[in-house]
Amino acid sequence: MTTTTAPFGRMMTAMITPMTADGAVDYDGAARLATYLVDDMRNEGLVVNGTTGEAPTTTDAEKERLIRVVLEAVGDRAKVVAGVGTNITAHTQELARQAERAGAHGLLVVTPYYNKPAQDALVAHFTAVADSTGLSLLIYDIPGRTATAVKTETLIKLAAHPRIVGVKDAKGDPAGTSTVLAQTDLVYYSGDDMVNLPWLSLGAVGFVSVTGHVVGDRLFEMIEAFAAGRNADARKIHQETLPVNVGLFRNQAAVLTKAAMDMLGLPGGGVRGPLLPANEAERRQLREDLTAGDVKLP
Repeated sequence: MTTTTAPFGRMMTAMITPMTADGAVDYDGAARLATYLVDDMRNEGLVVNGTTGEAPTTTDAEKERLIRVVLEAVGDRAKVVAGVGTNITAHTQELARQAERAGAHGLLVVTPYYNKPAQDALVAHFTAVADSTGLSLLIYDIPGRTATAVKTETLIKLAAHPRIVGVKDAKGDPAGTSTVLAQTDLVYYSGDDMVNLPWLSLGAVGFVSVTGHVVGDRLFEMIEAFAAGRNADARKIHQETLPVNVGLFRNQAAVLTKAAMDMLGLPGGGVRGPLLPANEAERRQLREDLTAGDVKLP
């Protein structure tokens, strides 16, 4: 259930973008996958057009149609957050307005990559995007991909904006995360599956997960167990799903998540360059990882 403390739900998956054999977006597959993630994997929200959705290689028109297709598929059963971040402020603003027109419930805005803007430039960027629509916004802080971290003091400053409501945190800085949580009303979502449980202990409201594609129901149970004070149960789920957390990240998550979807008989398909699909050795290893994580494969 979506609450005021978790504006887009607690369990969210950063959804892949299914594609056909010739590399076109598989919109019917996206609808099927979204339905599965919500109804079977217990996701309360979905992120569309994120990095795992191969947003750097999909067109603006494809992005808009994906939002509309996923919204139609899940109805009022889940929130849909649109990834709109680019390394051009004006383009990010346009994608944000496009997502709002398409009906998205919120925005995910990654730190501009490659440009390496200074912290005052990051404040200007995120403020400009937040000012461009009426939608609530999550900052996606992942310096491993963007080369620029959003510093603690910058996040505290941005928290004053009424539509900047939270952070998808993949920075791996528990001290900084704790400081922001202590000094602001920003909500935090763990953006790194390996630290989902530790981040709950810091005060995160939930996850924006990749492994939610295959163990979302168990991650939902982990959130519930932790919230109820059943820490041993939460830790047991965390440990049991570790092989999945390792397995889906041996290559880029989009590559191996699509391979996993294929193994499960769900929509996935190929990837767009510069990525390459999983090779046979990677698929064999992934099958071992998923089996070790007690994922039931056909």
